[in-house]
Amino acid sequence: MESNFAMALPKAYEIIDKGMSDGLHLGGQLYISKAGITIIDTGFGMREPGILMQPEDLMLWLSNTKPLMAVVFGQLLESTSLSLKDPVAQWIPEFAVGGKDSILIEHLLMHTGGIRHADTISENFSWDETIARICAMLLDPEWIPGETAGYHVSGSWFILGEIVRRIIDEDLSRTFIEKLFAPLGMQNSRLSLSAAEWNESRKRLAPMFIASGGNLNLHPVLNAPEYAASPRPGSSGRGPIRELGLLYEMLLRSGIGIRGNVIKPETSAMLVTRSRIGKFDQTFRHIIDWGLGFIVNSNQYGAETLPYSFGRHASADTFGHGGAQSSSAYCDPKNQLVVAWAFNGMPGEVRHKKRGRELNSAIYEDLGLAVPS
Repeated sequence: MESNFAMALPKAYEIIDKGMSDGLHLGGQLYISKAGITIIDTGFGMREPGILMQPEDLMLWLSNTKPLMAVVFGQLLESTSLSLKDPVAQWIPEFAVGGKDSILIEHLLMHTGGIRHADTISENFSWDETIARICAMLLDPEWIPGETAGYHVSGSWFILGEIVRRIIDEDLSRTFIEKLFAPLGMQNSRLSLSAAEWNESRKRLAPMFIASGGNLNLHPVLNAPEYAASPRPGSSGRGPIRELGLLYEMLLRSGIGIRGNVIKPETSAMLVTRSRIGKFDQTFRHIIDWGLGFIVNSNQYGAETLPYSFGRHASADTFGHGGAQSSSAYCDPKNQLVVAWAFNGMPGEVRHKKRGRELNSAIYEDLGLAVPS
């Protein structure tokens, strides 16, 4: 399997193999399609010591979950009275305290809402307690909602999830299955895993490791069944990386999944169109453009310094997302290209930024899609 990978994508394979030699990761998965035709769908290296990674293994996607939440919101924009211009407090009245009454739904999707301090809330609280604590918080100091920009890791995504829960009146994990995973054919993907699902899937779950000082150690939080049991709409999606690729193939087809329409073409376009433009992101310390829940290619602000980039050669309208120090998924409409990859090693932001940029660049070069500078 890996010999075929090395022959088909030699530059990409070299980067992945060097990462294994350098202790950045034990293994991972890679999925690439062009115009809907699969180019590669493979596991590489080891899932855990002594066990080979398979393309069917379940990888944790972390913040690559956020675009899934955005698509669910797109569906609600089509089928309910929900509007991007609605104040969050219109749907969650208790949110309107501490200067947060002017935060709109679109601000949360574009990371301009101003509740980054909610990202520090303990992972140990129940869903209801988490929502209550976020609602009771003050607006971040010196923040102008809709103007000030800064990536929100988790807190705002809990609030988006709570809006969905109040509209649909069902468990968020069930909503993801019914409205997204099932229509897209993402049969093995989940937002959370019950105790029974955890036990049933145990032999396919790929652990996450922290890469530090040349060693790979199991992440103390992300591998626990308790973590998997709680839906986190900004970070807890998991499944084979090929299934995340199905989301982007649907968006490439303007909202049409393998089992019919998922969202309307105009909604698909709205989600991935550059909406937050030229703003300095106070979390990433870099200018990054955003759609609604999606990063839009921002190489024009510094291709060699951009965090979670799609590589040097992606076309201007490429959109997607990254998962903390471990994964990336994106669609390049001009080249009809979908790429999704995930590693099981988190080597720190600096080393991961370089790993991701070099891997994405190499994929384009291997496929003959690199544009000469």
